Amino acid sequence: MSEQPTTGPTDLTDLTELAHQLLDLARLGHVERLLAYVDAGVPVDLTDAQGNTLLMLGAYHGHAAVVAGLAERGADVDALNDRGQSPLAGAVFKDEQDVVAALLEAGADPEAGTPTARETAAMFGRTL
Repeated sequence: MSEQPTTGPTDLTDLTELAHQLLDLARLGHVERLLAYVDAGVPVDLTDAQGNTLLMLGAYHGHAAVVAGLAERGADVDALNDRGQSPLAGAVFKDEQDVVAALLEAGADPEAGTPTARETAAMFGRTL
């Protein structure tokens, strides 16, 4: 008879805490540590409770290196959060030009999401 792995509350608590730490690494721009976890097997498109991916959090907080590193590892540059927002529109909204450039270089779609990045740029008199 083979043994089945068990998961107790402590294991779930530990995994939840790790997920929160990873999301914080993206927000804070700790690119080397974050990418080490992704390289070790953490899902590159890990999301928070609102559907924000690691890439989206890095983008929204102005960390182009996080965006580029995650995109190189296959992160979905057009993943929408639960509000229908794209990483590119968020970067345009925050006027994070380095992040906008990194997303466009990685193939982000300026028409993805609601509002789109193009619509967001127009609202603020910016161009993509």
